[in-house]
Amino acid sequence: QVQLVESGGGLVQAGNSLRLSCAGSGRASSSFAVGWARQVAGKEREFVAVVNLRGGNTDYTDSVKGRFTISRDNAKNTVYLQMNSLKPEDTAVYYCAAGHIAQAMKFMTSIAYWGQGTQVTVSS
Repeated sequence: QVQLVESGGGLVQAGNSLRLSCAGSGRASSSFAVGWARQVAGKEREFVAVVNLRGGNTDYTDSVKGRFTISRDNAKNTVYLQMNSLKPEDTAVYYCAAGHIAQAMKFMTSIAYWGQGTQVTVSS
């Protein structure tokens, strides 16, 4: 079993930055690709970013490319999402996810574990 705990969410003004963290624990928590997804009430959860097992490959949804950066520190079992130039439309609950195939996670499949989510609110 793998547990994922997100932190770092909050309320910020548009144009500012936040860094989300996803701490993994449990057996083999560093043996998964890890990604972030977000969800607005009443809408489907959508892919945001993913990093592969070793951290060498990343991918992003188009709306965050150039603004968000995903990275991982396997020694700390932690994945980060640096979010810069935040926009009101980035407001959502952000979820950390662990899966076996990074490219499949882009399509919200091959996800084995989810975190509980952290709220990000961007005011205009």
